[in-house]
Amino acid sequence: MQTRKLGWTGLNLSTIGLGTWAIGGSGWKYGWGRQDDRESISTIRHALEKGINWIDTAPVYGLGHSEEVVGRAIKELRDKPIIATKCGLVWDKDGNPSGCLKKESIRSEVEGSLGRLKIDVIDLYQIHWPDPDEDIEEVWSTLADLIKEGKVRYAGVSNFSIEQLKRIQPIHPVASLQPPYSMLEPGIEEKLLDYCSANNMGVIVYSPMQKGLLTGKFTRGRVQNLPGDDHRREDLHFQEPELSANLKLVEGLRSIAEKSGRTLAQLAIAWVLRRSEVTAAIVGARHPFQIEETVVAAESMLSKEDIAAIDLLLNKRQQALNPS
Repeated sequence: MQTRKLGWTGLNLSTIGLGTWAIGGSGWKYGWGRQDDRESISTIRHALEKGINWIDTAPVYGLGHSEEVVGRAIKELRDKPIIATKCGLVWDKDGNPSGCLKKESIRSEVEGSLGRLKIDVIDLYQIHWPDPDEDIEEVWSTLADLIKEGKVRYAGVSNFSIEQLKRIQPIHPVASLQPPYSMLEPGIEEKLLDYCSANNMGVIVYSPMQKGLLTGKFTRGRVQNLPGDDHRREDLHFQEPELSANLKLVEGLRSIAEKSGRTLAQLAIAWVLRRSEVTAAIVGARHPFQIEETVVAAESMLSKEDIAAIDLLLNKRQQALNPS
């Protein structure tokens, strides 16, 4: 699989990384429903066998469970994958997550992550959300200290704005930004990608398939029948008026995918990777067979004709949602 250098760092990431949000399972506010741990471990190992060389996780996914499963999956491996995890979200006794960026909390979090993952150093440690905003300098200084102490190799951020990046860069260089990016969430194209490129900052995008909506596997009926503990029930992309516009978009994309011999999932992933500023895309999987489909997208370049046809469909979707 192709790799791209993560900004100014010494990390070379496969253009697809394995996302482990869903394998955190159920039992918390943003879960994806029940998940079998044995299936998760098989999925992780299959991804590594297929050339994916890094895993993205977070303590809050399953309230520690995702990191534990990743730790079990890689424990016996001689060649460990690159591990990216996050900090800054903690949860109360009822499992409700909230932001905390204080030094003492972050130091407790990093020890918890190292223990669950069964590793000695975190390759890429990212601030999950800039919340609360007034504490981002404190947390970034703490991450800089953790790098000096050898517990973290590189530090990055997720969901930060340009203004927030400018505030922390003088403290310590930012290795990477992790923003959402998909056909339904193209906002980073306006300014963020240019800024990251100008500052030699890696860009790792999440949700390229928009939580499965761009795979063509969702119908109105399936959305209505999502389990009660699946957080996508509350996602605006899965609700009207967006749902109808999104399903219509997917139908239009189907012919483009078929013409080029791709699945819709491969088309969605290839679309985000068409931008040279994007280092890699996080692609979630819950079953080994899903890996077979998504890894192909890493080698699949979109033609100018494909891009133009997709742009036309996206413009039509935007006009339908915002007629003026």
